[in-house]
Order: sequence, then structure tokens, then C-alpha cells
Amino acid sequence: MSSVELDLRGLDPGRAPARETVAPAADADALLVRGPVAALSAVLAVLHRAGRTGTAPVSWEPADDPASTGLARALGVGSGRERELPLVRDDHGGVLLHHGRIEADAGERRRPLVHRLGAQAYNDDQKVADGLITRIDVRPDWRAVDTLLVGVMTLPLRPTRRSSGRAVQIACDPARVVRDGVPYPRPVSRWTWYADDRVRWRLRP
Repeated sequence: MSSVELDLRGLDPGRAPARETVAPAADADALLVRGPVAALSAVLAVLHRAGRTGTAPVSWEPADDPASTGLARALGVGSGRERELPLVRDDHGGVLLHHGRIEADAGERRRPLVHRLGAQAYNDDQKVADGLITRIDVRPDWRAVDTLLVGVMTLPLRPTRRSSGRAVQIACDPARVVRDGVPYPRPVSRWTWYADDRVRWRLRP
């Protein structure tokens, strides 16, 4: 069996690993990933493109940042048993494990909550946004199967509209997308996250 270890603990915050760094995952029979959430997300994206999420088990040694700690707890890392888990994907080739966000593309300007964007969004067949919003937050629900938790903030300090479902589809003004802490390289006007019920990945403790 070909086992591959990827030590990505030096990955800078807000950065995804280079493609050539995670490319060996495509041919591995088993993997050990050390590093933050973005490292694990990148490895699972490589496995999915290779059609091998169901055959190559992945072990993860999380970094000590809050996102990694929170995801490790939600996944039950170190629970002592191998599990098959849902894979949350987007229509731009990425994988979402912990937290996705869509917000106004403010360029280099700070205080993103000040900026709003026009958006229409559906969580399954429920319309969750239609008009000006501040942001949309999406998280996989690891306590359920093939489920996303969606929060829509219309104004800062106002209650967030919450819903859950298998998919969220968004059409909006040019927006900034952040996947597991890593900004997408260009503004988008359409985006979909969905729990792919045809695909599972294997987490090995």
C-alpha cells in the first residue's frame, strides 16, 4: 500500500497549498495530512478529482488554530474508528469542510460588514435571500447527513436568518468568496455549495 504523508503545518493563514504540493494525494492508497483546514480541503479536492475519495482513507493531524480545533471536534478526530463522511462541494471545483462565506467584494478596503451586495439565494427550494445583504455563511452540519447550515446577514447587528438543507445556490452582484479561510482568486456572481450524496470520503483516526 502506498501511504503518503503531507506536512502542511507551515501553510500561511488564508493560503491554499500549491497544487504540486498536494498532487501526490491523487495516487495514494492512504494519506496522513498535517496542517490547517485549508490543507485537508485541498487534499480532498485532489482525491475527488481523481475519483478516489471512497478508496483512500485520510488521517488528519489538525493545526492548533480555532478553525482546525473546531473542525477536529466536529469530525470526531481521534475517536478511534474509521468513518465515511459526506463531501460538500462547490461548482468551482472546491471542497468545504468548516466555513464558507460570500460577501461584498470590497477590494482592499477594510470593514467588510459596511458593504452590502444584491443577492438572491435558495437553500434547497426555500428562498433565503432576495435583495441587499451583508453576507451569507455556510457550514457543513457534521451531526447530520448531507446537510448544510446557512446563515444570511442582511444588516450588521440584526438577527441572522438561518436555514438548513442539502444545497445553497446564490446569484449576486460581484462577490468575494472565502472557502475554509482561503479567498477565491476572483469575484463571482454565481456560486453553489452542495452536499454531494453520491460521494463519501473516509476519515481514519
